[in-house]
Amino acid sequence: MSVSEAQFDAVVIGSGPGGEGAAMQLAKNGRNVAMVEKHSSLGGGCTHWGTIPSKALRHSVSRLIEYNANPLFAGERIHRGLTFAEILKHAQGVIRKQVGLRSSFYERNGVSVIHGSAAFENANRLKITQADGTIEYITTKQVVIATGSRPYHPSDVDFNHERIYDSDTVLDLKHEPRSIIIYGAGVIGCEYASIFRGLGVKVDLINTRERLLSFLDAEISDALSYHLRNSGVVIRHNEEYDRIEGHDNGVTLYTQSGKRIDADCLLFANGRSGNIEGLNVQSVGLKPNYRGQLEVNKHYQTKTDTIYAVGDIIGYPSLASAAYDQGRICATAMLKGECNQRLISDIPTGIYTIPEISSVGKTEEELTAQKVPYEVGRAQFKHLARAQISNMAVGSLKILFHRETNEVLGIHCFGERAAEIIHIGQAIMEQKGEGNTIEYFVNTTFNYPTMAEAYRVAALNGLNRVRG
Repeated sequence: MSVSEAQFDAVVIGSGPGGEGAAMQLAKNGRNVAMVEKHSSLGGGCTHWGTIPSKALRHSVSRLIEYNANPLFAGERIHRGLTFAEILKHAQGVIRKQVGLRSSFYERNGVSVIHGSAAFENANRLKITQADGTIEYITTKQVVIATGSRPYHPSDVDFNHERIYDSDTVLDLKHEPRSIIIYGAGVIGCEYASIFRGLGVKVDLINTRERLLSFLDAEISDALSYHLRNSGVVIRHNEEYDRIEGHDNGVTLYTQSGKRIDADCLLFANGRSGNIEGLNVQSVGLKPNYRGQLEVNKHYQTKTDTIYAVGDIIGYPSLASAAYDQGRICATAMLKGECNQRLISDIPTGIYTIPEISSVGKTEEELTAQKVPYEVGRAQFKHLARAQISNMAVGSLKILFHRETNEVLGIHCFGERAAEIIHIGQAIMEQKGEGNTIEYFVNTTFNYPTMAEAYRVAALNGLNRVRG
């Protein structure tokens, strides 16, 4: 056998969370696995352009805001600032650590890493084109497509212009903008609105819908709108662009409603497309949808039996956390022919705006529409000793529970550390039957002072309403 025709039990294309989860599970079960990654470093979009850098940026900006608001340092009379370039240095350091860690997984588990772009010759043979143009072929019994997604680029927007960015290229921002237009007020748009406003940049956030993050509980969505506006972000709802023009020193956006908005630069953050081009999936009988996504069954198997797909390339929920699990479930099905494990029904949402948002389970609007007799328990962070100590009084925890059975139906948190706090409630919600009750939070002794204590406060508040 020649080197150019190496044989594997399974080949995974793409080293993001989904691909990594699948590759590790297959390798740990004795399969000869290859990882094909077209970029020079492992980790995928999650590590290099998405989750990791954006959350690292947010952390730096959040600490800056915290410093400037802290009365301990008020006596210095210095309002400290940071440039985007300075906070990027911290993000790049985190990326390097993540790449090093993730690379060690492949070495430790004996997964062959091949850097290059993969394309199907047929269901069991792949053509790999390396960066220098070198071509090699590999054969395999099974394939996992985990190529992820990229920012959507409408054809009438000039992304080659030096002042027009998407959520990947914004990490290469060279100048220091005084103002920015963010087009698209989804999770990415709202997170970057928080980041840039925290750096003192004027932000126009253009929302194509009637409210921010409409999948959230309305109270939480309203809280985010209030705090973004209170920090100085201009939010424009129900707007769509007519045209976007780049100039030497800025960008002008014209809306279909007749408005003109000028800024130093523009971040287009409206939608994502699956990375399907170049794979030649048509040759193996697969047809992606208009978003470049593939259809799979409950085992993440495509219509071609030996080819599977996980992560953003299959669409919802498009979360790094879920992609890891999809990869492991997919690999188990590849090994055994089936997998009884499924993604949990209530996947927590973590949104890293400033302040942070996290939720799991039903919203008030959903429960009302379903005519479920529910009640609400609330805890305001400003009443918690830990929040007062850390000067993080903004935020609240809301528990939705069944009036008659006390079953916890939904948890919604707004404020610093929300994405961590949510998991305590999630753990109780996952205890089906009698194990899931709001009374758990009353009968459990929490450390004091902690943010977790919000559960006890919220539970007592809710039960007091029921007892009337």
